[in-house]
Amino acid sequence: MNLDFGAEPLFSWYVVLLAISGVAMVALGAINLGGGLSAGWRIINVLAGIGFAGYAYYLAFVFEGGEYRMFFQAFILPVVLIANAVKALMARNNTPAPQPAPYTPNAPYNPNAPYDPNAQHNPYAQSTPVPPQGAPAAAQPAQPQTPPAPQPPAN
Repeated sequence: MNLDFGAEPLFSWYVVLLAISGVAMVALGAINLGGGLSAGWRIINVLAGIGFAGYAYYLAFVFEGGEYRMFFQAFILPVVLIANAVKALMARNNTPAPQPAPYTPNAPYNPNAPYDPNAQHNPYAQSTPVPPQGAPAAAQPAQPQTPPAPQPPAN
C-alpha cells in the first residue's frame, strides 16, 4: 500500500479524499433520493464516482512512484454534485400536496360528481339536481288534467 502519512502526507490525504468523494458520488447516484435527481444526473454521479474511486485505488495499490496528477476537480466536483442532489431533494419536498375542494354548505346536489368517501354530510343540501345557469329548465312532470265538462248539443 502506498499510503504513508509520515513520509508523503499530501499524497496520502489526496488518495483518501479521492476515495471518499468517489464512494459518496457513487452512493448518491446509486440510491434514488425520493426521485430528487434525474436519471442523467444519477449516471453522471456514478461515472464520476467510479472514476475517482478507481484513481484512488490505482494510486493506493498499483502506483509504484514517479509522477501522478492531482485533479482539482476531485475537490470541487463532489461538492457541486452533492449540492445538486440536495437541491433537487429539497425542491421535490417543497412541492405542495393537492388540496381537496373546499366544502360549500349550500351547494346543489350533483349526481355526476365523483364519489368522495371523506366528504362531509350536508343535511340542508338540495336533493334534486338544479340546472346550470342559462340552461333550459327541465320539463316538469305532467299534472293530471280533468276532462272538460260535457257541453249540451247545439240545435
